[in-house]
This record gives sequence, C-alpha cells and structure tokens, in this order.
Amino acid sequence: MAAEKTTEPDEVLTDEELQAAAAPEPDSANNDEAHKRTVVVAEDESVNRMDLVAMLEDNGYEVVGEAANGEEAVELTRKFRPSVVCMDVKMPRMDGIEAAGIICDENIAPVVMLTAFSQSDLVKKATGAGAMAYVTKPYEESKLLPALEVAMGRFAEINDLLDNVERSESKLQETEEQLKKAEETLEERKLVDRAKGLLMDKADFSEQGAFRWIQKTSMDQRIPKKRLAMAIIAKYGEQKSEAEDER
Repeated sequence: MAAEKTTEPDEVLTDEELQAAAAPEPDSANNDEAHKRTVVVAEDESVNRMDLVAMLEDNGYEVVGEAANGEEAVELTRKFRPSVVCMDVKMPRMDGIEAAGIICDENIAPVVMLTAFSQSDLVKKATGAGAMAYVTKPYEESKLLPALEVAMGRFAEINDLLDNVERSESKLQETEEQLKKAEETLEERKLVDRAKGLLMDKADFSEQGAFRWIQKTSMDQRIPKKRLAMAIIAKYGEQKSEAEDER
C-alpha cells in the first residue's frame, strides 16, 4: 500500500501581519492626499450652492469653503488656497467679477465663472478679470468638470511659465554680478600692478617686495588693496608728473 502523501501546512500569519498586509502603502496614501483637488464654491443662492457642492463631491473634489458673496469668496480663497474656485457672477456685497479679479491678481487659484446664458457681456468682463474658464447655468457635470480641468491646467501652465521667467531673471542677475565682480577684480589687479611698479621705481622695492608690502599693509591696516594702490599711485604719480613738468 502506497504511503499517503503529506504536505506541510501553509505558513500562518499573525493578526498584526494580516493588518499590515491589508493597510495601504504609506506613499500611496500620501500621494492621494497630495493630489486631492480642493474647491471654494461661491454662489449666493443656497439651493444652487448645495447642488453644486454635491456634484463636486460626487466627482472626487473636496469643497473646503462655501461663500454667499464675493467678499467671503476672497477670504476663503486666501485662507484655504484651493485647487480651483467656482464663482457666480452676480453676488451681493462684492460681485464675482471683482472677487475673481482680486484672486487672480494675487495668483492664489484659478477661477471658473458661473454665468447665465444672457450674461455674455459679463463673461467678457470675467475673462478680462482673469477667470480661466466659465460655465453656463444650469450646472451639468459634462460642462462643469471639463471647465475645472481646463482652468487648473491653464493655471499650472502660467505658473510654470512664471517660474521659468523668474529662474531666467535670477540666472541673468547672477551672471551680471559675476561679470561686475570680474571687472572689479581686473581693475584692482591693474591698479595694484601700477602701484607695484611705482614702488619699484620710487622706493627701490623689488617686484616681489613691492607686492608683499602692498598685501601686508592692506591686511594690517584693513585697507582694501584697490584703495591702497590708488593712494600709492596718487602719491608717486604726482611726483612723476611734477618731474616731467620741470623738464
């Protein structure tokens, strides 16, 4: 009779190991949080605002602030710095166009304007104020969500461009400073060489001795070599000029 085949039991995991295996990777969780898209909604009609908030949250957005007028919209945008702002055009205390202008001037977040079909003139004013996109009422996912993505994409492109310009300006300024420093160094070297020649001619210094004297005097007296060289040139250069005049 053949012997029965035996198998080793599978490895048994502890409760702690099972929990660790089921938990999401830390990096993945952090990445999800980092890519969370946040919104400030500014709409003075509460029913419309509630519908808009629900639509956004159903599509993965986090509504961090709700405003009933333009002033609140600006304050909430400054406070939360959201990924995007949904702004109604007509609101009390401060209209959406003025609020959008402030937000865009401060470059806090992209703004998507919410307008009625009959407000084409206001749409032009809104885009002139800096709004990245607009959506006409009634709100529909097929119109709203693409507009939000367009606004955020344009905002990112503009800021990338500004960053590139800033880096270019910084590099240009650094290059100019380096050139200026090189010019000053060259000018100092010429003055020191001239002063060294005068010391050799008028005070019987050797070339090495003249240079050492200038260097040591500059250090001991805490006088920049350029100023010391200019003083030597002023003193011995005048003597040379007087001697030439007597001839």
